[in-house]
Amino acid sequence: MNASSSELISILHADKPATDRAEKLQLYGRFIGDWDAKVITHAADGARHEASGEIHFGWILQGLGIQDVWMTPRLAERANAPPLPVAGNWYGTTLRIYDPNLDAWRIYWIDPATNSFRQQIGRPRGDDIVQEGKTEQGALSRWSFTKIMPSSFPSSFHWLGEQSYGGDNQWRLAVEVLARRKLT
Repeated sequence: MNASSSELISILHADKPATDRAEKLQLYGRFIGDWDAKVITHAADGARHEASGEIHFGWILQGLGIQDVWMTPRLAERANAPPLPVAGNWYGTTLRIYDPNLDAWRIYWIDPATNSFRQQIGRPRGDDIVQEGKTEQGALSRWSFTKIMPSSFPSSFHWLGEQSYGGDNQWRLAVEVLARRKLT
């Protein structure tokens, strides 16, 4: 590793959340660590497809935000994997930054592998976390963390990726992720 990338990683990474907003940062902070995932896509015609995946969450920017990487298939399986129908093969990152002026999270999803780029606003909704925004085509987008089980062994969550076309407020499930914390 050369010196410049080594410095970038050490400057980007943080060991813990910023103390002045630690409580608010725990909305996503509870996911810090490594996760195994089963990714399920749902085609408009009702077809269902499954693939393995992995997710990694970490503190960044002096603990003021969280960055995560989501991929399907797993890194070790990517070389010759065909694209997952509906969603493609992800290798993307999310920046999650709490905005105290909004009392909400600004979410930026960047996936050059599928050419997908999203901006969303994330907030707690009951026991869930709901992120809302629009797709590149202008459709409403809602991504939700549900069934969050931080105390179970191993910890787990269920993630839903939904879209609503035409502003009719009829949501269609496109992707879901069943994640379990990796046991070390």
